[in-house]
Amino acid sequence: MDESEPETGESSCPAPAAPAGRVAGPPYADCLQCGEPTEYGVATPGVVLCPVCEWQEAQRTACSG
Repeated sequence: MDESEPETGESSCPAPAAPAGRVAGPPYADCLQCGEPTEYGVATPGVVLCPVCEWQEAQRTACSG
């Protein structure tokens, strides 16, 4: 970080938007990448991923540095 820049405490990387609405029981939506069941209901809008694919996606999109 350049010393002339003020420390704001905020990350320059936006947080990924996670779908809301984890459900306690079936029916679960299928993961859009691998097809495994997710923690989200079938009526959840947006991209839903299983826990493994969510973690892998977070690793791919994480800021480095």
